Amino acid sequence: MINSTPINSSKPNEGKVFSVKEINRLVRELLEQSFPSFWISGEISNFISASSGHWYFSLKDDEAQVRCTMFKNKNMAADWVPKNGEKIEAKCFIGLYEARGEYQLNIEVIRHAGAGLLSEAFNQLKEKLLKEGLFEPTRKKPIPQFPQSIGVITSPTGAAIEDILITLKRRSPHIPIFIYPSLVQGKEAPSAIVKAIETANTRMECDVLILARGGGSIEDLWAFNEEIVARAIIASKIPTITGVGHETDTTIADFVSDLRAATPTGAAELVTSHTIHQYIQRINQSMKNAMIQYRLNIDKLKLNLDHLSPHAVLSRGYSIITNVDGQIVNNINQLKLDDKIHIQLNHGQADANISDLKNK
Repeated sequence: MINSTPINSSKPNEGKVFSVKEINRLVRELLEQSFPSFWISGEISNFISASSGHWYFSLKDDEAQVRCTMFKNKNMAADWVPKNGEKIEAKCFIGLYEARGEYQLNIEVIRHAGAGLLSEAFNQLKEKLLKEGLFEPTRKKPIPQFPQSIGVITSPTGAAIEDILITLKRRSPHIPIFIYPSLVQGKEAPSAIVKAIETANTRMECDVLILARGGGSIEDLWAFNEEIVARAIIASKIPTITGVGHETDTTIADFVSDLRAATPTGAAELVTSHTIHQYIQRINQSMKNAMIQYRLNIDKLKLNLDHLSPHAVLSRGYSIITNVDGQIVNNINQLKLDDKIHIQLNHGQADANISDLKNK
């Protein structure tokens, strides 16, 4: 095994002639032992996603750059693929590619630049509001089971509004919908969301609010982690359902809202869940009444048919007489002396010959 002690620190190595491979291995071991994992920030350049699944790229700043590798087993855990020019933060350790004698950073975790600071700010606000008791279930307003009107706060041009409207119209087409358009991303978004909540409370046009936007990075969703938005939701007299991002995304707005849905579509489904149940109940009442009426009509028709049935007539002492041609005889003029007739009784039948004819 090759000693990883620096070459010039041990006199016995002074006369040794190393191979290139040995030197590169020594350097690699020295780098790996001297530098534990650390975080680095920089801008992505020369990004390549190889057929093997590994990522190769450079991280650079204004004065330098360094080669980076993120192997497939590591980048599979990332929920996004970085692009050239994108600023990131990466957890890594230093390695050396012995075949070329080039050192590189082996990346283990990546995140958007600034995500660490945002995460710290998120946790600080969460802890603050938690201590105030603002996440307690007891302070949450009940969601109306059968809303008379629904308000939606989101971007008027995003995919979220389309998903919400399609779901609401499919499940409860009779319920009026009021849209309070708002920015949901960027520096102006928090104040825009607060204004939309206040507008809805001033107008009081709806009895439940949906606050929503589609998925994105932590930066994209940050407006929903601002304290002014959280306190506006808390102050709202109208109960609020949040549907922000994807199922794995959780914002401060979700903690303080009266009900949290995993997605914008999920919020629309939650607000109409009891309405759908009510429709089902109404249909099942309606169906039961229809069946009862149908059975009554059937019984009435059956009774009428029984009254008109020849068997009902025969049971009252009457009989049916037919001639040899099978025609019913109901007039004396249809008969002659010695004609054969057939008599149908209620119980049984008989044949006879005409021996006498009378017109009276």
